[in-house]
Formats: sequence, C-alpha cells, structure tokens
Amino acid sequence: MAEIRADLTSLVLRLGVEFKTPALLEQALTHRSHGARHNERLEFLGDAVLNCAVARLLYDKYPLLDEGDLSRIRANLVRQQALHEIAQRLELGTFLRLGEGERKSGGVRRPSILADTVEALTGAVFLDAGFDAAAQMVARFYQPILDSVDPNTLGKDAKTLLQEYLQGRHISLPVYSVIATRGAAHSQEFEVECAVPKLNIQVNGSGGSRRAAEQVAASLALEAAIAAEPVRPPPAKPKKTKKALDVQA
Repeated sequence: MAEIRADLTSLVLRLGVEFKTPALLEQALTHRSHGARHNERLEFLGDAVLNCAVARLLYDKYPLLDEGDLSRIRANLVRQQALHEIAQRLELGTFLRLGEGERKSGGVRRPSILADTVEALTGAVFLDAGFDAAAQMVARFYQPILDSVDPNTLGKDAKTLLQEYLQGRHISLPVYSVIATRGAAHSQEFEVECAVPKLNIQVNGSGGSRRAAEQVAASLALEAAIAAEPVRPPPAKPKKTKKALDVQA
C-alpha cells in the first residue's frame, strides 16, 4: 500500500482521517493548472457530499427549526466564504499543487481555489472511506463555526434583520430613499437614506447599486437602533416579609 508523502502528514492529522489511497489526497490538492489529473471531478462529488453532510448536521443540531431556516443556514455554511475560512484554518495553501503561472499570481491565497479544494478533499474522503468518514470530517470542519453563530440571524441580510427587529417591537418599517447618484452610467454610486422616524434614526449608506446602498444603510440603522435601546434593569428580587405571628388569646 502506498504511503502518504511526508510533507502531507501534518494535513492528514488536521483532517483527522487516514487515506487508504494517498493518490486521492494528492489529486484533491491538485489544481487544473498543475496537470491533467486535477481535482475538479472530486470537487463536483465533494460538493454533493458536503451539502448532504451539512444538512444532516443541522437537522440533528437544530430540531426546532423548520425547512426554510435549515435551508438558509445550510446555504450560508456551504458558500465560498465559509469554505475559504475552513481552508485557512487547515492552512491548505501550503499543500496546494498549482501550475507555475497560477502560483505566481497568488493562487495559494485565492478564495475560490481554496474553497474548491475543501470540496475536493470531502470528495476524496468519501471515495476512500465512505460517507460516514466524510461526514465526520465535515462535522469537525464546522464545529467552531456552529459553536459561535446565531442560527436565527445567520445568512439573513441587513434589511431583513432590521425589519424583524422593528416588527418585534411593533415599530413601523423603515423608509428607504435615494438621495444621490454619482458617477458615469457604467460605474454609478448610489447614496440611500434609511429612516426610522419613531426611533429618530436617519442614516445614509453608499454602494454600487441601490440594493447594495440600502443594505449598508439598513446595517447602520440596525446598529443605531440597538445602541439606543434602553438597558433594562434586572428584575427586582421579591421582598421578604415576616409572617405575622398568631397571638393566642
């Protein structure tokens, strides 16, 4: 049986798996710029395995969430940014096999390449040891993330969060107004005002589109609303009263 190359042993320890077929590990780390035997097919397979493993992980962890919330959280956890963060924790850039041109252009730090490699590794473990082994590895990937996120807000945009915050306090929805548009048609910048009259909040946000500017303004308005919320004192402890003594006649 072939052995894992010495320079990959530290990665194997981080993954927490043992490869019976080391060639699969090497293929998972190989970008198409390096050679014909690259990781794109493993990436395709790993994407499906990752989605299934994360879905099961969320199904078990959040038994009270409905399908819509579970789908929202899963979509957020399997997107490029989340996979890039996992790749950084694993220091995958150290182990990537890239073509010379891709390496010189900074491929070892490119989020898309690193995220794709996480998927390819998942596919490689699935082929080498089966779904359970791949799912256990995925669970280890996501444990630090799931320990620190709020499932009620993960994946929701700023406008949605602001709307829910205001509705929960029976406050009218915010009003968005475009107050300025700058630049040429192909590179415009929008400035949008978000106003919540009842809270006396009026903030501006800028972005390359009206939607982007609204999201920035909503985020600022939500921060202002939370900051202005009065701090509620802890509930007062009930006063202890002495029971009246029965007086015998």
